[in-house]
Amino acid sequence: MEVKVKLNNLRTAPRKVRQVVDLVRGKKVSEAQSILSFTVNKSARPVLKLLNSAVATVKNDLHLDDSNLFISKITVDDGPKLKRWHAMSRGSAFPILKRTSHIAIVLSDKNPKDKEEKTETKKPEIVKKTVKSKTKTIIRKPKVKK
Repeated sequence: MEVKVKLNNLRTAPRKVRQVVDLVRGKKVSEAQSILSFTVNKSARPVLKLLNSAVATVKNDLHLDDSNLFISKITVDDGPKLKRWHAMSRGSAFPILKRTSHIAIVLSDKNPKDKEEKTETKKPEIVKKTVKSKTKTIIRKPKVKK
């Protein structure tokens, strides 16, 4: 089960938000919350609020346990830019871009059924044997449990 949550028009530059988001990408929810709560960066607080909102959605709407959740995807995109100008010498103007960002988080739960399916699809082993200066390549097919 996946839950998607978005935060639009955060008044922080996307480059600065991506630094915080890279810390928690792929982590479990409890681990990500502890990392974000102790991160000093200004944009860590809105990301933490968004993550807490996603966890609350999972608990209340879907009635799932938050101990199995992890951040499967988290992206930061550019939002609209506020265009301002600053007066410079000799009547010229210097542009100021106040950047905003959109954050999207996708939470997924880890199912033991998914792990069992992944272990069944094994790659064949390649074994090389040397017999009297000749090398033979033997490919063994994996044993599949039924």
